[in-house]
Amino acid sequence: MYFVVLGVLLILSNLAGIGPLADLVWPGDWWKMCWPFGLAFVWWIFADATGYTKRKEIEKMDERVANRRKESLEKLGMDHRGRRKKRKV
Repeated sequence: MYFVVLGVLLILSNLAGIGPLADLVWPGDWWKMCWPFGLAFVWWIFADATGYTKRKEIEKMDERVANRRKESLEKLGMDHRGRRKKRKV
């Protein structure tokens, strides 16, 4: 995602005439502004091939389940092992 944002910023800076990219022209120098899109494409292929994205998705889901369980046990007055807390008399 960072590569895509960088690519959009480079193209916008060229169109707005800001910085060193203002002098570049599209027919001959397009690769100087669009290389982040190629890197983003390579990253997405790598992340999907190695299972990185799925692993991150599963970790996020497991964390949500753990937080939901912890909150439920706290509402029931139990500790993290599911034992009731001792009442002080």
